[in-house]
Amino acid sequence: MPGLQARAPGSKVRAVSEEAPLLERRKDHHLDVVLNEEVGSGGAAVGLGRFTLEMDALPELDLEDVDLTTELCGKTLRAPILVGAMTGGTDRAGEVNRTLAKAAARVGVGMALGSQRAMIVKPELAPSFAVKEAAPELPLLFGNVGAVQLNYGVDAAQIQEALEAVGADALNFHLNPLQEAVQPEGDTRFSGLLDKIAEVAQTLDVPVLLKEVGSGISQRTAAKIADLPVDGVETAGTGGTSWAKVESFRGDPDSKQAAVGRRLAGFGVRTADSILHCRRAMGDRVVIGSGGVRTGMDIAVAIALGANAAALAAPLLEAAMRGEDETVQVLEALIYELKVICFCTGARTALDLRGVRLLEA
Repeated sequence: MPGLQARAPGSKVRAVSEEAPLLERRKDHHLDVVLNEEVGSGGAAVGLGRFTLEMDALPELDLEDVDLTTELCGKTLRAPILVGAMTGGTDRAGEVNRTLAKAAARVGVGMALGSQRAMIVKPELAPSFAVKEAAPELPLLFGNVGAVQLNYGVDAAQIQEALEAVGADALNFHLNPLQEAVQPEGDTRFSGLLDKIAEVAQTLDVPVLLKEVGSGISQRTAAKIADLPVDGVETAGTGGTSWAKVESFRGDPDSKQAAVGRRLAGFGVRTADSILHCRRAMGDRVVIGSGGVRTGMDIAVAIALGANAAALAAPLLEAAMRGEDETVQVLEALIYELKVICFCTGARTALDLRGVRLLEA
C-alpha cells in the first residue's frame, strides 16, 4: 500500500510518529471501556421498543416460505442484518474483527469495519482491517473513514486505496461531532464538509453511505444528506453505545470534556425517529437502521419503519469475545427470530414488513 504513507510533518496529515501510537492506544482503550463500563445512552431512548407489529394468526403463509434474502449495495445477504462498525487498528482489534467477519461469512450477513484512519496514517496496521483474508466469503464489507478527516488532509486517493487494501464493497463516512468535541484529542473542524463529501463520493468507485455513531441522523441532517451524491445513510441513533460516554472514561475524569460527555450521553435523535426522517428524505436510497438494535423484533420494527436493513454492534462484540461459534449462534438466533416475526405477520419477505401495521407496545 505505497500510496498510504503518512505525509511529512508540516503538511495537512499529522506525522506517523505523532499520531499513530495515540490512535493505537485509543482503539484498545475504546474496547476496554465498551466491554467493561456502562456506556449505553439508555434503553428507552432507542424508540424501537415503543412499537410492536400486528400479529396475524391466519397468515396464509408457511414458515418455510419466508425469504429474508436482501439486496444491499449490489450484494446479496441471507438476511437484512449487518455486523455494525466497531474497531480496528491494533492486534487485539484485528482478532475481534476476524472473529466477527468469519461469523458473518458463515451466516451470510454483511459487516462494517471500524474507522480505517489508523491504517491510513500507519499502513502496517492494515492487517487488523483485512478481514476478507480470514473470511473470503463475506458477502458485503463496508470500509469506514471519518468525514471530518477530509479537513485534516485525508483525500479521495487515500480513501480509495484504503478500501482496495481490505477489499471493501462500500464506504461508511462516519459523522461524529459530539464524540470529537468530548474526546481529549478530538478533531472538531467540521466546516465545509458537505462540498468535500460530495467531491469524494463522486470520485470513489464504491457505494458511499453517511452514518452517525450514536447520536442519530436528524430531519435537518437527512435533508442535507439527501442533496449529496451518496447512496444512503445509517442512522446510529440514541439508545445504543454512546461514544460521548465512552470518551468520558478516557483521560482525566474531572476534565470538562469528560463531564460534558457524561451529561450529553443521550443527546441526539432516537433510532426510530431517525429511520423515519431518513426514509422520508432519502427516497428509495439505502437506509440502515442502527442504534440500540439488539433483537429480531428491533430489526423487524426498523424495517417496518422504512429501513432496508439493520446493524448491531455491542451484542455481537460481547459474543465475539466468547468466540466465533458464539457469534454465529447469536446471529442465527436473530435471523430465526426475524423469520418467525415475518411468518406471524404474514410478511413473505423482510421488506413486506413495511405493509404490516405498527402498534404502540
